[in-house]
Amino acid sequence: MVYYSGVSWSNNRYNDVMSKRTWESSYPEGVVWDINIEDKPAFAVLDEAVALYPDHAAIDFMGKSLTYRELSRLVDCAALGFQKLGVGEGTRVGLFLPNTPHFIISFFGVLKAGGIVVNYSPLDSVMELIHKARDSGSEIIVTLDLEALFPTIARVFAETDVDKLVVGTLQEMLPFPKNLLFPLLKRSQIARVPQDENHVRFSALIDNDGTYEKHTVAKPADEVAVLQYTGGTTGIAKGAMLTHLNLVAACSQYLAFSSGTRPSLQRGSDVFLAVLPLFHIFALQVNMFLAVATGSKLILHPRFEIDAVLKDIDAKKPTIFPGVPAMYSAIINHDEVSRFDLSSLHNCMSGGAPLPLDTLKQFEALTGTRICEGWGMTETSPAGTGTPLYGTYKEGSCGVPLPRVEMCIYDAETSTTPLATGEKGEICIKGPNVMKGYWQRPDATAEAFNADGFFRSGDSGYIDEDGFVFLIDRIKDMILCSGFNVYPRNIEEAIYQHPDVEEVIVIGVADAKRGQSPKAFIKLKAGAPAMTIEQLQGFLDERLGRHEMVRAMELRDALPKTPVGKLSKKELYAEEQA
Repeated sequence: MVYYSGVSWSNNRYNDVMSKRTWESSYPEGVVWDINIEDKPAFAVLDEAVALYPDHAAIDFMGKSLTYRELSRLVDCAALGFQKLGVGEGTRVGLFLPNTPHFIISFFGVLKAGGIVVNYSPLDSVMELIHKARDSGSEIIVTLDLEALFPTIARVFAETDVDKLVVGTLQEMLPFPKNLLFPLLKRSQIARVPQDENHVRFSALIDNDGTYEKHTVAKPADEVAVLQYTGGTTGIAKGAMLTHLNLVAACSQYLAFSSGTRPSLQRGSDVFLAVLPLFHIFALQVNMFLAVATGSKLILHPRFEIDAVLKDIDAKKPTIFPGVPAMYSAIINHDEVSRFDLSSLHNCMSGGAPLPLDTLKQFEALTGTRICEGWGMTETSPAGTGTPLYGTYKEGSCGVPLPRVEMCIYDAETSTTPLATGEKGEICIKGPNVMKGYWQRPDATAEAFNADGFFRSGDSGYIDEDGFVFLIDRIKDMILCSGFNVYPRNIEEAIYQHPDVEEVIVIGVADAKRGQSPKAFIKLKAGAPAMTIEQLQGFLDERLGRHEMVRAMELRDALPKTPVGKLSKKELYAEEQA
């Protein structure tokens, strides 16, 4: 079966926009918009890779290697283990895991058993985790016996209806002799796990022959595969229902955009450096799904440590590195980066937040590799736009809509009027990658889509005559200064041009005269001299309009970040309001 997203539209102005699809002319040579997307379950991506590349390395974890054949066997054993615990169609199983093989094995094992994966962030607060567990109705949660994880999830277990905890160990996934040394050298990092029927060892879960009862996904477009929580920065987190087809479609869209006459992904030979946490939708798709779909090796890092990342790039020669802007900033600002050979990288992707232009230029000058920026959201799985690795590139753009993505700019207030080329409004998106809706929130789902069936992103921007999309800012982050619309991203881009600035966040704060005014929170580069607000304003004088000028500034040793490493404004807004 083949999924086709063609729709008959009554909105003539939208028809006019889509009939032109100007972005297709900006695609890399050989890439087309009108691709077929196969109607299949998400776990078929793994099964197909195993059939094609059974003896290729699939995972490298701290020196431990698994082939695709070995990974498939463990996934099948996990599927049977989950079914023995009662997992069937629609059972919600939480993953509270860092980047270890447990995550990939459990993810595909849950889906093969018929269940729904609920991704939990190990950096969430206990109250956030309790909310997600109750809201999703998670019955089982998979975690590790680490002090950094288990005591937290034990509290969630005690205060919710979660029935069982499946608990793995790091040493069971380590090579010899690390597997023997870890419990001796890291004893203080290992938590004590109760030995009762409510706590199941991961080793016991997969201790079987793998002959699980195969689950048939009759309608991949309807059956939910993942509950991915989002919206915590603006209110109570909501579970985006991502179907099997949503995940397959997004993977297919990225693959199609990376193909053409000069493909940027090499099937069967690429090596992905997976530093981004797989519990985040960006990493789940561009690391795990893309790597598996291309039969590539996935080097797993439990967390981002700049020295470890540089050493692995130098020694293990990864070719693909998806990251967020803060990671690229850390690389270019590392004191000894010149000691490391980064030449193996040929495809670097950035998502999660706008990539400062200065960071992009410095990274390209350092490595000779262009960073491909993209835009997407949890609700879009997270496919949306992509910057061509080869061919046309426009500074400040997040790229062009991916194959099968339908994108239009609507008026931000009512989302009823499609706007013309170059007009600024709300970015709205439709396609087979867009979520089914929010879990148990029909009102929120209805509000998220406009009358033409487009998902309202909440991001302001415009599409130029060549189909390139330009982000302005989050609509809710826009600052109203004396009646003028001021966008924090424009100010941040100007501040990033200062040679002493490593990271910056700009938010709007209350101003008795202007209503609101911009305030900058800045982390300076190591060794840089302190900066005053007057010095900053002098630097920005020729770069910003008077209505955009920063009126307040704080220097900080570190800026708040989300679990995926994206700079976060939520904490700063809360501080200012307090």
